[in-house]
Amino acid sequence: MVSAVFAGDEKIADARDLALSFLADLPTVHGLPVSERVTDTVELVVSELVTNARKHAPGPYVLGLEACDGAVEVSVWDSQPTLPTIQAPDPHRIGRHGLEIVTTLCRSFEIHREPVGKRIKAAVALSDDWGTGIGGPRAV
Repeated sequence: MVSAVFAGDEKIADARDLALSFLADLPTVHGLPVSERVTDTVELVVSELVTNARKHAPGPYVLGLEACDGAVEVSVWDSQPTLPTIQAPDPHRIGRHGLEIVTTLCRSFEIHREPVGKRIKAAVALSDDWGTGIGGPRAV
C-alpha cells in the first residue's frame, strides 16, 4: 500500500505520478501483472477522484493505493462531509460525468462517511477478463 497527503494546491499530475509509480512496482514487488488497460484506468480514476476532492472540499486530501483481491483499490479521503451524487447518464449534460465514468470502469465503488469528511473507494480489476462483472455505486 502507498498513500500520500496532498495540501490541495498541487498539480493533479502529482497524484497521477504517485499512482503510476505504485503500478510500476506491482510486477516486481508483488508479482502482479499490470496491463495497459489497468494503468490507463487507474490513472483516470485517480484524476477524477482527486479533481473532485480539490474542487469540492477545503484543505488537504489523502490518496491511497492498494493491491488486494485481484484489484487496485484507489481511495481518496477529503474533509467535505457531503456525499457526492452520481447522476444518471445524460448525453446532453455538459460536465459532471466523472463519477459516472468511474463507476462504469471500476469493479466496485463505495462512499463512506468518516468522523471527519468522507472516503471514496474504487477498485480497478487487475484481470482483463471483463466477464467478472462491474460493480455499481453504493453509499455506506
